[in-house]
Parts: sequence; C-alpha cells; structure tokens
Amino acid sequence: MAKLEIIVGSVRPGRVGLPVAQWIEQEARTHGGFEEIELVDLAEVDLPMADEPEHPRLRRYVHQHTKDWSAKIDEADAFIFVMPEYNYGYNAALKNAIDYLHHEWSYKPVGLVSYGGVSAGTRAAQMIKQVVTTVKMFPVPEAVQIPFVANFLTAERTIAPNEVMTGAAKTMLDELVRMTGALRSLRTGQD
Repeated sequence: MAKLEIIVGSVRPGRVGLPVAQWIEQEARTHGGFEEIELVDLAEVDLPMADEPEHPRLRRYVHQHTKDWSAKIDEADAFIFVMPEYNYGYNAALKNAIDYLHHEWSYKPVGLVSYGGVSAGTRAAQMIKQVVTTVKMFPVPEAVQIPFVANFLTAERTIAPNEVMTGAAKTMLDELVRMTGALRSLRTGQD
C-alpha cells in the first residue's frame, strides 16, 4: 500500500495554503493512485525552530516532537508540498520541517503545488528543488502552479479550480504514482 502525505507548508493565520491543500487532497482521492492519503498541516505539527542538538542524519532525536515528526515522515511513500512564495522563495516553516530530518525523506518522490500572484509560486518551487534533492527526494517535473490564487478562493474558503489546474493535478499525480513504485526498491533495507 502506498501512502501519500500532503504537507501544508504555510502556517500564517488566514493562509490560503489549507484550502489549496484540501483541494489537492480531493484531487488525489479522485485520482485513486494512492491507497492512503493524509493531509499534514505544519501549523498543527508546530515544530520549533531546529532545536535538536545533533545532526538529523544521526537520528539521535531527544525531543518528542522530533520523534513524532520522524515517524510521520517515515510512514509516507510520497509527498506533495503545498507552498506559497514569500519574497521570491519558499517559506521558513517548510524549510524547518525538512531540515529536522534526513533519512526519513530519502528515495521518496515529491510533487510541488505552488501558489501566489503572477508568478504562481514558481520561484519558490524552483528553489526548494535544491533542498529536497540534497535529502535524496525526487521532485517530479510535473507540478501545479496557481497564479493569482485569491481568484480561485470561494466565499466558503474552498478552491474552485479551472481545467488547467485539474489537468496539472492529474498529470502530477500520475507521475508521483510512477515514481513511488520505482523508488520503493531503493528504500528496502535502508537504515
């Protein structure tokens, strides 16, 4: 059974990241390529700024929040990061969540759903690829970029996608499923 975790990167009050993540979660459920799908909200995880005394590659965690985060990421086979663009880059909460761990991310694919204004978060998505490949994650080239995201937000704070968005989501999910199967054998027997 393959498990997909959709990580909401923004923790700001009033953020649009949660509705975007709920929309992509529904797309993933409709797609049917993953047996288990979980929405993981970094605002609820509430990780402090890098407070472990040792490098994460050693896996000698002392704090319960890190042990819990490690277990959560370990159980996933693939990820989707739902991320805003802040000042031409990705946000600190998402970077902190990645940096807490090392081996738990390895040999797992990640799809990127970015949003923002005119750039649709593409600069943030491009920048985070350098980080995820360093922890041996594999970003799929197919992605979802939502320009002027507020235009897709309903009065009920849900996303009303257009055909481009739903088509991009399906293409990204297709590739995530392929990559999940291909990378599974690399994780077998990994420390």
